[in-house]
Amino acid sequence: MIIRPATEADAQALADIYGDAVLHGFGTFEEAPPGPADMDARRRTIQEQGLPYLVAEVDGQVLGFAYAGPFRPRAAYRYTLEDSVYVSPAAKGQGVGRAVLSAVIAACEALGVRQLMAVIGDSGNAGSIGLHRALGFEQTGIGRSVGFKHGRWVDIVHMQKPLNGGDGRLPDGGGVTLTGH
Repeated sequence: MIIRPATEADAQALADIYGDAVLHGFGTFEEAPPGPADMDARRRTIQEQGLPYLVAEVDGQVLGFAYAGPFRPRAAYRYTLEDSVYVSPAAKGQGVGRAVLSAVIAACEALGVRQLMAVIGDSGNAGSIGLHRALGFEQTGIGRSVGFKHGRWVDIVHMQKPLNGGDGRLPDGGGVTLTGH
């Protein structure tokens, strides 16, 4: 498995993987799958901020992707990012999510990030909750019935992982520069 930065050439694969999550899952609260051009624009927005947007590739096929984006737009959040991870239905349970999310975590640590957040759609999303827990995230809360998708109310699960000592010491740099906010 190769973990590498996503490129424009990955747009269709990103759209396919994410589109499946939109149509068949609760990990995202989007209800209409974005096309390849939209997915590529999203990728560029993350990467242009110097943040990680990575794919997991096996035998030339993208099987999953993960990225870290701004948690919130205010400057006080500059030491905190939020991760997202999606895996092709055919590759779930094969370590793809763990590999690509682990690489995103390492990239966030290299950036000096202090807190990495996960906002997971559906309190019954055992795969994503388990993946995050296995990588050192702790659950910090549940928002009950905050989304309505596929005919039912859906919770969100907040998870958090401290990086680089978390809040154990004061920041030693400027944090992540958030553009456009």
